[in-house]
Order: sequence, then structure tokens, then C-alpha cells
Amino acid sequence: MLTTDYKDGSPNWVDLGTPDIDGAAGFYRGLFGWDFLAGGEEVGGYGMFRLGDRTVAGVMTVPADRGPCAWQVYFQTSDADATAAAVTEAGGTVTFEPMDVMDFGRMAIFADPAGVSFGVWQPRKNKGLDAVTDMGTMCWTELYTGDVAAAASFYGAVFGWEISEMPFEGGTYTMVRPAGTTDEAAFGGLVPISADPVEDTGRPYWTPYFEVVDCDETAARAEESGGKVRLSPVSMEGVGRFAKLADPFGARFAVIASVPTTGA
Repeated sequence: MLTTDYKDGSPNWVDLGTPDIDGAAGFYRGLFGWDFLAGGEEVGGYGMFRLGDRTVAGVMTVPADRGPCAWQVYFQTSDADATAAAVTEAGGTVTFEPMDVMDFGRMAIFADPAGVSFGVWQPRKNKGLDAVTDMGTMCWTELYTGDVAAAASFYGAVFGWEISEMPFEGGTYTMVRPAGTTDEAAFGGLVPISADPVEDTGRPYWTPYFEVVDCDETAARAEESGGKVRLSPVSMEGVGRFAKLADPFGARFAVIASVPTTGA
């Protein structure tokens, strides 16, 4: 379960790179109720999506000729420079060298050996997202990859992740969690991209899941607002009902109406 009690290796930030911040802000406001807080020149126009007074994601302008519109997942590190060295040692690539973001923290962007982009956030004044797992916030992550075993080996070397296999009808689901934790701390899954017909095997990626009240209603609203339903809502026993979507500019993400946990 993803919580704001962040540990090294757990997701602690997510942001959207889009060619149209105003258009994206309108879409996600209608979908999740997010407010948009614009950033100033001192942060290069980097803005925040917020629910009330809590930051739930970041957003920045990425011109269409600079790359595709996409969501990026960041993982906590206590030493971004050491993580960069570990990425290189494990066969990944440093896309953006570690850099200070004022006194908020230190960040870097990498690519795994399959070319999948991910980031790290070394917190200082900003510990990470203010809310996760609540309604309208990030609650899970998944890596769609051509080689689950190779991905597990790479991210294990970089972050020390531990692996659990959850059986389901037709196979097993590989879950990841921070080092030294139990299965309850699992925050994501590693999924063979070739097993999902809606995915392009040439475009492996990390995707965030956002918690919603009604998966079907959210998917319908996304489509009505100019987005795309990539995978129509599907139920999984004991997990919930989920769908894969894309916003009007092509950024891929997923939503889920989770089965309440025991005692919830």
C-alpha cells in the first residue's frame, strides 16, 4: 500500500509533462477535482495539482517537439548522486544529472535498460506528495516491460526492492516493495507488456493509478472530456475495478475503484 510515510525506493512524487497546461488542468479538474496552482519563473513555470490544500501531482510544459505528453513517476532516495551511480552500474542511463531544486530537494531523471523513464526525488523541505491512496490521488504504480525478470533485477540493484508473486486466474502478478518491508508495503507491479493487447510492446512505461469512487463513470467522463479509454473498466476479485485511460494530449494513466481494505 502506498503511503506518505515514504521510504527509500517508494514512489514519492508524480508529474505530468504536457504541451498544454491549461488544457490538461481543465481535463484533470473535471476528472479528479484537482485545482491548478501555477508556478513562477523561479521554478520554470512548474505547477502543482492540488486537492484542497494538499499537493497530489506536479505539472510542467513540455513542447510537442520535445517529447510525448506523459506521466512520470519518481521514487524516493536519500542520495540522488549515489542512485545515479547505481543506475549506470546496473545498465541504465542518466537522462538528467542530479540537480538541486532550490531548497525543496534534489532530483534526477533516468532510463532503465529498456529505455523506460523514471525519476528520483531526494527530499529536503518538500518531502513529496501530500496525499496518496485517498480519493483522487495516486494509489499504485505499474511498469509495463518486455522482461519482468530483467526489470526486477535492475530496480532491485538500484533501489533494493523486494519482490512478491501474487497468484491470480491465468498467472501471477509481480509486486514490488521497499527493502525490509512486508507485502503490505507493496506499491506497484511489474507487468509483461506483451500480455496486454492494449499496450504497444515498443513503448514500455511506468504508469500511475489514481483512486476513484466509480471507475465506469470516471472512464466515461474522461472520454466525454476528450480523453481516450484505452482499456474499458475491468473487475479483479479482491482488488477492485480499473481502467486504462489517456488524456486529450496522449498521457497514459489508469484509474481504480479499489476494494475496501479490511476494517475500512
